Amino acid sequence: MQSKHFLNKPDTLVIDSLRGLCALNSKLGLDVKDKVLYNSEHDRSKVALICGGGSGHEPAHAGYVGEGILSAAVCGAIFASPNPSQVRRGIDLVENEKGTVIIVKNYTGDILNFGLAKEQYSALHAEKADRVKFVIVGDDVAVGRSQGKIVGRRGLAGTVLVYKIAGALAQRGGDLEEVYKIAEYVSSRLATIGVGLEHCHVPGTAIGASHLKHDEIEIGMGIHNEPGNRRIHPVPPLEELVPQLVENLTSTDDEDRSFVSFTGKNDRVVLLVNNLGGTSELELGAVVSEAKKDLKKRGIKVERVLSGTFMTSLNMPGFSLTLLLLPSSSDSDAPDASLILSLLDDPANVPAWKWTVGTEPADTIISPVARSQDETAKDGAHQLKAADPKAFISAVQRACNALIAEEPEITRMDNIAGDGDCGLTLRDGAQAVLEDIKSGKISGEDVFGSVIAVSKVAEEQMGGTSGALYSIFFSALAQPLKVAASEGVTTVDPALWSLAVKQALDRLYTYTRARPPSRTLVDPLQAFVETLTSSPNVDFAAAVKAAGDAALKTRDLTAKAGRSAYVEGDRLKLERVPDPGAWGVKAILEGLQGGGGHTDAA
Repeated sequence: MQSKHFLNKPDTLVIDSLRGLCALNSKLGLDVKDKVLYNSEHDRSKVALICGGGSGHEPAHAGYVGEGILSAAVCGAIFASPNPSQVRRGIDLVENEKGTVIIVKNYTGDILNFGLAKEQYSALHAEKADRVKFVIVGDDVAVGRSQGKIVGRRGLAGTVLVYKIAGALAQRGGDLEEVYKIAEYVSSRLATIGVGLEHCHVPGTAIGASHLKHDEIEIGMGIHNEPGNRRIHPVPPLEELVPQLVENLTSTDDEDRSFVSFTGKNDRVVLLVNNLGGTSELELGAVVSEAKKDLKKRGIKVERVLSGTFMTSLNMPGFSLTLLLLPSSSDSDAPDASLILSLLDDPANVPAWKWTVGTEPADTIISPVARSQDETAKDGAHQLKAADPKAFISAVQRACNALIAEEPEITRMDNIAGDGDCGLTLRDGAQAVLEDIKSGKISGEDVFGSVIAVSKVAEEQMGGTSGALYSIFFSALAQPLKVAASEGVTTVDPALWSLAVKQALDRLYTYTRARPPSRTLVDPLQAFVETLTSSPNVDFAAAVKAAGDAALKTRDLTAKAGRSAYVEGDRLKLERVPDPGAWGVKAILEGLQGGGGHTDAA
């Protein structure tokens, strides 16, 4: 559980956050005493929309205040409803000619406090009593009828769609009854379910123990740490998890949890993928992809996709899926689906509303034209062979397997001396090279093509700094081989390898400032090259030993470049961990050498 927070004091966090919204939009006003954020330039000739509830669900509710969605948001303390006097203040601040629609999530505190404020306002202004409407949104399908009883479903992220669609109609000039009815209709067509890896922590409260095991997720959690309806372990991949969630949303077989009348035939929906607070955009994109794919399998047409942070549970690592079932042509007394979609597409000048494309997502992804065959494969340079093609492949395989075996240790080193990804990067590259051997892209019969293939693996499969360095090195390594082939050389001997690695290192140095001793991969690489090229008689075993010694010595060096340069120096001295990149070079070279005193790769 993430229990640390950025704040001044827990009891000022809500107001501090609302002040930040005012800094984003100079048209917003803030009643500090009653924690009401409102649109100071609200058009009094248009219906006003008010929402609110406990804070901690940002950007809901206050993030939607502004032109095009909400007129005001009344904010309570974290996870606590505001009191009626706060709500009455919100109604007063957006007083207008057409009337006001109050939209609240289905929680007892919100309904009682906002409802009491509505009745008090009506008592004080009897002539305006019919100009304040009340909409309650309950979209959670995790709470069944038997469990919810008379309380009903909890309000979750689907509430934001009610804000947007009703707010857009109000902005267009719709009258009070029209805005109220479309809010009610949209609310009745929503289904939402959430899933979390862990509960959230409320600032200012005691640090609690983890609620979930490390390999467990909870489905159906509420946005105030309420428990879900089931836990699953181990954590399933998205391709298994998302269909379960979509089934919960769309199934009509479970009478206890079937709240929206999906037919399974020609249904059209709006899909909302919501970050509950602690989920990365990287993961959220994968959720969108899986949800869209599963809905298509079910024959459900997705008219719009919205993804992002709409309604959170503070910092909960999780997400929710919401479906808005659009009306069909046969639905009587329903607004047109085209109207609902156009209202959803209308621009909104509020900080929390995510950009959307305003069209239905394509069934297929646009792909670029396939790359043309590399020119390098057309000029005959690939005819350069290894002295022993089978031994060449065996040596490359040993080097790859050595890297894979060393991955845990390199990862451990990089968790201390870097950003933790070096071992995985090198392992991914090694596995891709092994796949290229299986497919025939790397062969002892085609040394030049094999070196180019390794360079491409480094470029496309490894990524990051390591991938770039390896790709440059192998691209440069291939250049002397190509020249030799063009001059009639047909077999690579040790002398040619020695020349090639020397030129490759020189070329690499034009792109990196790292020079030994630098606590980087160039330390063992230069030691290897210098030893290999120091005499006419190429001594591969001595060069490998020199590289291994240099890699080990990096544990006592001060980092001058690379990932370790950003790590506090005393920690490196205390841990005495070799540089992960240097250790990877050592593993490769020792793998190439194998058990003998020279490499079979030549």
